[in-house]
Amino acid sequence: MDEATRTSGPEVDGQQEQRSPEDIRADIEETREDLGDTVDALAAKTDVKGQAKAKVESVKGKFSGAKDGAAERTPDSARDGFAQAKDTAASNPVPTAAIAAFVGGLLVGIVIARR
Repeated sequence: MDEATRTSGPEVDGQQEQRSPEDIRADIEETREDLGDTVDALAAKTDVKGQAKAKVESVKGKFSGAKDGAAERTPDSARDGFAQAKDTAASNPVPTAAIAAFVGGLLVGIVIARR
């Protein structure tokens, strides 16, 4: 680029438009801001770790919302029944352990029989 091109402005209708130093500085500043935005966008696209974290947070948010919605849709009788079973198991640990051992043995037997 030669000196004449650098110091003169764009041609308008065959005449050259003289640009003030303030106009040139404003154009330079605007170009710098655009370039900064472009660099930021490129950096965000190449940040694989940041994209993975954002995706994980997005998925967590979806599942959290689904969990809360499921809790709201569960009837009170089901919640009460689960709470009662939990309290009964806590107050009678030996019968609960015996039932759990029986169910576990039954499942192991079914798995072995399928082989």
